[in-house]
Amino acid sequence: MSKLKVPSLQHLARNWRDTPIKVSNELIKLVENPPTFNYNPLHSAIRDMLILKVQHKQIEEGVIRAVKREVVRNNYLEILSLCRDYFEGVLPHFIQSVERRFYPVGRGLLVPFEPPLIYGVNGQLHFPWFSFWRKNPLADRHLQLFASIVYEVLLQDPDLEEARFVILDFSAAKQNHPRELNVIDARDIPRLSKSEIDDMLAVFAEGFTLAEQKIKQDEKQKNKQSQEINKKENQISFNF
Repeated sequence: MSKLKVPSLQHLARNWRDTPIKVSNELIKLVENPPTFNYNPLHSAIRDMLILKVQHKQIEEGVIRAVKREVVRNNYLEILSLCRDYFEGVLPHFIQSVERRFYPVGRGLLVPFEPPLIYGVNGQLHFPWFSFWRKNPLADRHLQLFASIVYEVLLQDPDLEEARFVILDFSAAKQNHPRELNVIDARDIPRLSKSEIDDMLAVFAEGFTLAEQKIKQDEKQKNKQSQEINKKENQISFNF
């Protein structure tokens, strides 16, 4: 079994559950069945679109050349098409990356938070967050947790506290349906109190610890079984 990785802030919110056992079960599922690809290359393509004003057709051709797996290629192209429509006509005065920071969750767990970019238009700072999941995007309590923590992080940075925070959700409404872009203004998301955030994060941190312990126990048991099998095989060979 692979090692359990510290999740990003968005993944933490998505995998939060109301009990530590449920959190542990979700995290173990991720270790047992990890994603077969990620969406990180899209951030570079979006920056090229905004900063260098690279034409969508050029980006599309680059994706087709570089990405061999059809399912991954189609996912990228579908998202980039929606991005093109959203950013069409947007002329930023500046675009910059935001330094990665870590949010303390509890039990010594530091969760990374790395916004892809911020940009300014007519004196207004914009902070878009890209949610590329096709299925099961953040919603309800999970969305509230994510947005509330992001606001907490933004308020700690004088350069970001006035930013307009929007979540660009590229999910599909139903199975086998095309993706649609749902723009969520974070100001419309009910904010959780500090005590609510702390309670939810304490549950997640305990669940993460349980998952780590379970994975270590399973690995130890597998190693023991493997040693016993090798021992028996060696005994059989000696008898012959």
